[in-house]
Amino acid sequence: MRRIIENLVAGIIEKLQSDALLPAGELPEYKVERPRDESHGDFSTNAALVLSRFAKMKPRDLAEKMLAALPSEQKEVDSWEVAGPGFINFRITPQRIRQLIPDILEANSDYGRSTIGNGQRILVEFVSANPTGPMHVGHGRGAVMGDAIATILQVTGHAVEREYYINDAGTQIGVLGWSVMLRYRELFGYEISMPDGSYPAQYVIDIAQSLKDKDGERWLEITTDLSAAPPLEVVNFAMERIMGWIRHDLEKINIHFDNWFSERTLHAKGKIDETIEQLTKKDLIYEGVLEPPKGKLLDDWEARPQLLFKATQFGDSVDRALKKSDNSATYFAADIAYHFDKAERGFDLLIDVWGADHGGYVKRVQAALTALTGKKKLLDVELVQMVNLVRGGEPVKMSKRDGTFVTLAEVVDEVGSDAVRFLFLTRSGGAALDFDLELAVSKSNDNPVFYVQYAHARINAVYRQLAEKGLEAGLGDGSGDLSGLTQDSELSLIRLLGAYPEMLEGAALNREPHRVPYYLIDLASAFHTYYNSTRILDDDVVLMAARLSLISAVRQVLANGLGLLGVSAPEKM
Repeated sequence: MRRIIENLVAGIIEKLQSDALLPAGELPEYKVERPRDESHGDFSTNAALVLSRFAKMKPRDLAEKMLAALPSEQKEVDSWEVAGPGFINFRITPQRIRQLIPDILEANSDYGRSTIGNGQRILVEFVSANPTGPMHVGHGRGAVMGDAIATILQVTGHAVEREYYINDAGTQIGVLGWSVMLRYRELFGYEISMPDGSYPAQYVIDIAQSLKDKDGERWLEITTDLSAAPPLEVVNFAMERIMGWIRHDLEKINIHFDNWFSERTLHAKGKIDETIEQLTKKDLIYEGVLEPPKGKLLDDWEARPQLLFKATQFGDSVDRALKKSDNSATYFAADIAYHFDKAERGFDLLIDVWGADHGGYVKRVQAALTALTGKKKLLDVELVQMVNLVRGGEPVKMSKRDGTFVTLAEVVDEVGSDAVRFLFLTRSGGAALDFDLELAVSKSNDNPVFYVQYAHARINAVYRQLAEKGLEAGLGDGSGDLSGLTQDSELSLIRLLGAYPEMLEGAALNREPHRVPYYLIDLASAFHTYYNSTRILDDDVVLMAARLSLISAVRQVLANGLGLLGVSAPEKM
């Protein structure tokens, strides 16, 4: 319905331009939006406010001129008025509002899809948990958010690929290898001492046991000199086991990737050196000594001459080191090589979903990518805050298996994939989330996912009642007379259905997938209120068919929205 008003306003402006009340050519952008207060109409535009200086008149005066230029015959707009300092409010006719019902039912699962993305190629990289341990619930929240962003972008006309970056190189991978080797020796009766920074949890013992079962005493001859690199075969064995767990856990919440990108390939193909060479050619590399950072020391800071990238030229707070004292690449060097590789693959936009603890890393990667590509807005990073697990108001204790965190798999096994996916998205990524395990499985209106799914199941129950009465299910196909839908609750419910495509566009453009569960909760609430106050299976067959069509449209939109979130739309509950 917004398109109706957008086209109408655009036509008015063209008329004023042809009448020389507005200058010809391109004019500044204005907005057509839904007012927060329904009493202000269905849509409002600020066009007169934006364009008044070009017309050289007051905004309200221009608004009056705009309304005077409205076409004389209006079949879709019921009324219009100038409000406030110069806003124009419009009301859609009840007939056009009711027409949304057959439009939705005809579109079916495609309702809400749009082409605003115009095929823009976007790579969404998310999760990317180090293969040094199982996924925890924080990883799970990032996974759900990244997947939802990708899906919403797809249904709004973007060409999207999902990618998982496997951090299978660097110091922590070596620590994992030695952690497994030490536990492996322990299984043969050797006394060991796990050094600071190692991985002491039970899952490491599990991997060591599998290694022993596979290879027997083969690795006992290897010296445990922790300053040397651990056996590559052992490292690979450990990572393969952990990546297997990660893939399995992602499968449990129905998340899949188009690409699994290994950090090792950057090293093997010389991509990091190539990236440094590109920066050198642009005169963006120099040798210098970094100032000690304020507060906590950064991992890549050393008080010595280093190879530095001129990050401050691109908005970063300090220049950044690219090489360590042993001449190996810093994590930052590998990261910019990886993002440069993404850019070279031809994507128009790169979206990363990171944990909030990586917030300080954003500007430096964006700076490097801008330096390498000349594009200032190529990389968009969405940060995801922590998940606090609670049960009965009390924090949940850490996992026995993993020592320092609760795994995603444990939570999914307890509450189910639907609850995890829906509830992880009920707050914006920038806000911390309290996840109540008891609430997640409760069959009450306080549980948002139950509340929304129950609305869908409740509508299906109406259709089962219809069948029991021997009435045709086709009564609700939207083809009948809908003029009986005159209640304010009915027209408001239809208006809410009409807002679904706009909500999706906003969620896509702003990378805010939490808008979808918010909308679904509002829609479920409006439906439950309507259902509790209105007799659907009325004795008046025409009115009954109209109301059945309305709730069929509600059911379709609920199913579409839940599907975007990767959540089921049950027929019975």
